[in-house]
Amino acid sequence: MARKTKQQAQETRQHIIDTALRLFSEFGVSATSLAGIAAAAGVTRGAIYWHFKNKAELFDAIWALSETKINDFESEYQAKFPDNPLHVMRELLIYMLRLTTTDTQWRSIMEINFHKCEFVGEMLPSYNARKALYFSCYEQIEDSLNHSIQLGFLPSDLHLRRAAVTLRAYFSGILENWLFLPESFDIHQEAPTLVDSFVDMLRFSPALRLPLTTPVQENAE
Repeated sequence: MARKTKQQAQETRQHIIDTALRLFSEFGVSATSLAGIAAAAGVTRGAIYWHFKNKAELFDAIWALSETKINDFESEYQAKFPDNPLHVMRELLIYMLRLTTTDTQWRSIMEINFHKCEFVGEMLPSYNARKALYFSCYEQIEDSLNHSIQLGFLPSDLHLRRAAVTLRAYFSGILENWLFLPESFDIHQEAPTLVDSFVDMLRFSPALRLPLTTPVQENAE
C-alpha cells in the first residue's frame, strides 16, 4: 500500500508539472497563479504546496526536465566518443536545436524561458538559480573546449572564456530568434550548418585567440 501511495504521489506531482508547463507556455509565468494551476490540474492548492513550496520551485522542477534530456544525451555521446569531445559538443548542439521541432515539452520550456518569464517578485529565487547555472555552464563549456585542445581538435591558443561566452550567446540567439519567428528559417534542416559555422569560428577566428603577449598556459590556469 505504501508503494502505491508513493507512486500516486509521484503521478500527482508529474501531473502538476505538466499542467504548469502548459499554462506557463500559454499565458506566461507571471500571469499564471498556483491557484490557477491547481484548478486546471483538478487538485487542491494543498496538493500543490505538498510538492512545491512556491511557483519558483515549480518552475525549477520544469526546468530540470530540460536538463535531464540534455544530460542523458550528452552522457550517451560521451560514452560513444570518449576521445572526441568536440564531436560530442557538435552533436549535442545539433540535438538541442532540432529538439525544438521534435519535442513539444522542450519547445514549451524554451519558449517560457526566452519569451514568457520575468524573473522578478516571487520568481527571484529562480533568477538567482539561473545565474548560478549560467556561470557553471561557462565552466563546463571551457572544460570541454580545453579537453578538445589537449586532444588536438582545437588550436592551443583558443581563448576559453571568450569562446564559451560566444558559444552561449550564439546558441541562445539562434533559439530565441527561431522561437519568436519560426517561419524565418528551418532550424531542423539548418542545425548542422549553424553548429559547424561556430566550430569553424573556434578553429579559425583570430578574435577567439589569446593575445600574443599572453602565454598559452593561461588556458590551463
